[in-house]
Amino acid sequence: MKKIAVLGSGTVGEVLANGLLKYGYEVMRGTREVGKLAEWHAKAGSSASVGSFAEAAQFGDVVLLAVKGTVAEEVVAALGSSLDGKTVIDATNPIADAAPENGVLKFFTGPNDSLMERLQKAVPGAHFVKAFSCVGNPFMVNPDFAGQKPTMFICGNSSAAKQQVSTILHQFGWDIEDMGAATAARAIEPLCMLWCIPGMTRGSWTHAFKLLRK
Repeated sequence: MKKIAVLGSGTVGEVLANGLLKYGYEVMRGTREVGKLAEWHAKAGSSASVGSFAEAAQFGDVVLLAVKGTVAEEVVAALGSSLDGKTVIDATNPIADAAPENGVLKFFTGPNDSLMERLQKAVPGAHFVKAFSCVGNPFMVNPDFAGQKPTMFICGNSSAAKQQVSTILHQFGWDIEDMGAATAARAIEPLCMLWCIPGMTRGSWTHAFKLLRK
């Protein structure tokens, strides 16, 4: 698991790619427009590279999906069987292209559906694991909350894939709560809504979730 593809040219992809490079992984960022990542590539070091979505997916032992939620199904469908057998870390959320209501984002999925389930159905041979979807990108790698580790909620149908993702999450400084099969993405993805409300309504974005046990 030394080679990881990060699909997406946005801030989330950049933060996670830089975190992976920090911990010794080889990273190829996949994008529709390679030129958009030229500046990042020039600064990222010898373990970093850039290619198309297809080239990155072929390169990675693990694939990290960090594209906009509205295009995630299209990207995954285009990659198809090239993802078979691979762990695919799904950092996306099904945020609709619509204005929030009272600080609450609108999703294009319903309560008995999730984006990750749609992605898993599109490529049954891949092993999707939901992660990084319940916190803002400034806190995805080595989150600092006065010595407390926040909780990253994950789910997926493959225990082996979830173990691979957990290895990365531990390196990134997270406590991990495995919520079970892919169906649990129906509960995890809306945590993005909850995380965003303080930011949308009060301008407060410096928080994360913590699961407490007695």
